[in-house]
Amino acid sequence: MNDIKPASAFKPDPSHRPDDHPDVGCGRIGVLLLNLGTPDGTDYWSMRRYLKEFLSDERVIEVPRWKWWPILNLIILTVRPGRKGKDYATIWNNERDEGPLKTITRAQAEKLAAALGNSERIVVDYAMRYANPTTDSRIRALLDQGCDRILLVPLYPQYAAATTATAADHAFRTLMTMRRQPAVRVAPSYHDDPAYIDGVASAMRRDLAKLDFTPEVIIATFHGMPQAYLDAGDPYYCQCQKTSRLLRAALDWPEEKWLTTFQSRFGNDPWLQPYTDETVKRLAAEGVKRLALVAPGFSADCLETLEELDGENRHYFEAGGGERFAYLPALNDSPEGIRVIEAVVRRELQGWL
Repeated sequence: MNDIKPASAFKPDPSHRPDDHPDVGCGRIGVLLLNLGTPDGTDYWSMRRYLKEFLSDERVIEVPRWKWWPILNLIILTVRPGRKGKDYATIWNNERDEGPLKTITRAQAEKLAAALGNSERIVVDYAMRYANPTTDSRIRALLDQGCDRILLVPLYPQYAAATTATAADHAFRTLMTMRRQPAVRVAPSYHDDPAYIDGVASAMRRDLAKLDFTPEVIIATFHGMPQAYLDAGDPYYCQCQKTSRLLRAALDWPEEKWLTTFQSRFGNDPWLQPYTDETVKRLAAEGVKRLALVAPGFSADCLETLEELDGENRHYFEAGGGERFAYLPALNDSPEGIRVIEAVVRRELQGWL
């Protein structure tokens, strides 16, 4: 990502090793941004590969394998790839032939490198938990560039086993195969970090000022998860609620005009409530005419924000009688977004620089 010296510039003193010792770079620090992933294409088979990897993850679907395997392979992977491929096609970055999440995460890595001064000692890269670029390939690329210390940065403000933990699991599986492992740190969640709250609040003020209407209600919507995961001890719900509370306070928005909801439920089991789509429909039925949605849990816009929130939920609201609807973008690679990531990275690199 950076204009930096070749790895050979960071090799150990050759006088301290045998002549036939393999070249080993060292002395650099890798910063690896980790996000969820995106299919390689919108066609049926690309979508099927992506969904199979995603929905086979036991951190994501905590159902006994004997029960889940036939459901996934005989039903879901037969029907869902075609449907989701059409959804992805509505938001696809045709210029680069990739999903927007990949485009944005790459830009975040590039701009973070610049924010860190394009240091010759720090190498910034990005990887996906599912599909490409793979976590395994990017960790190995960092080692090849002389990184013997790597900071993993899951781009999930709120911790969840199905996001942060599985991203770390995947990285650790790569480390388990290595003779020479780098030292590794994993950045913790930053759901209540002042830099994050200030960044989201600042971006919201800017985007709200661009609207030609004032929302009667703002919904802070977060990706959902099964209620059973909360009951098992996952802290995600509580961290989402704290983020929402701190954001409302930072904006000084009236409490009665600020709602916290959960979206993207899957299957028939109860998920975290209240549900975003049902809340949007209810507000429209109750006569709310001006509504804005923000998704603070997403570091980059993707299918769940662009198609589900700005598409499906806009339709629900307008079909129910609502008149003005706005989706406020994720931080993405905006100046506010890069400042948040930079603050997290600089904090977690203390002692290494």
